[in-house]
Amino acid sequence: MKTAALAPLFFLPSTLAATIYLAGDSTMAKNGGGSGTNGWGQYVSSYVSASVVNDAVAGRSARSYTREGRFENIAEVVKKGDYVIIEFGHNDGGSLSTTDNGRTDCGGTGSEVCYSVYNGVNETILTFPAYLENAAKLFTAKGANVLISSQTPNNPWESGSFNYSPSRFVGYAELAAEAAGVGYVDHGAYVAAIYESLGKDTVDSYFPNDHTHTSPEGAQVVTEAFFKAVVCTGASLKNVLTTTSFEGSCL
Repeated sequence: MKTAALAPLFFLPSTLAATIYLAGDSTMAKNGGGSGTNGWGQYVSSYVSASVVNDAVAGRSARSYTREGRFENIAEVVKKGDYVIIEFGHNDGGSLSTTDNGRTDCGGTGSEVCYSVYNGVNETILTFPAYLENAAKLFTAKGANVLISSQTPNNPWESGSFNYSPSRFVGYAELAAEAAGVGYVDHGAYVAAIYESLGKDTVDSYFPNDHTHTSPEGAQVVTEAFFKAVVCTGASLKNVLTTTSFEGSCL
C-alpha cells in the first residue's frame, strides 16, 4: 500500500514592520533635562503603528553626535522603509575662538570647515547643515525615510509676554533638508503656536527646572505639535500615523 506524498509546505516571508529611529538631544531624550522632565521622543510611539527607538542623548549637538559615531550606529541597523527623525540645535551654538566644548559647530551654512583640538585630538569641524546633510544621506543610502526637524523652542512666555524668535539653527535645519533631498518640518514653529494658544500659566507649568526642558505633560504637547507639522506638510512619516487629528492649525 502506497503512502500518499505529503504536499510541500510553503512559508511566505514575514513583512517586517517599520522602525522609527530618533536622533537628537535632551529635549527628545528619555528623562530630558533631569528630575521632573522628559523628552518628546518618549511619546512618539503613542501615535504610530511602527516601533520606536529613541537614540536621543542629552547634551549632544550635531557635531558631538557625529563624532561619537551615533549616526553610524543607527545606520548599521536601519533598514529600507524605516524612518529616521533628526532634531538638533540647542547645543550647537557657542564660539570656537575660546575653549572648545566639543559641541560647537563651525559657523556657516555650507562647506565651511574649522579646526580645533578637542580632548587632545585634532578635529575638523563642519557646519550644522553639513552634519545634518551627511547624516541624512547616510540613512537614505540605506533606503530609510529621513525627516529633519527644527529644534523645540525655549519657553516663549518666560519674559511675561509671548515672544518666539527661532534660532539660526531652525533655518539651518531647513537648508540641510533641502541639500539632502529629505523631508523637513518646522517643529519649533508648531510648538510655539500651541504654546501661544495655551497661555502663560499653562506653558510655564511645563518647564519645572529651566526654560528648555519640559515636564512629561509638556513633552506630550510637544510631540503632538510635531505630528501636526507632519500632517500639515504631508511628510512621509504620515504613512505610519494611527491618527491625523491633532490640535492647532497648519502654518
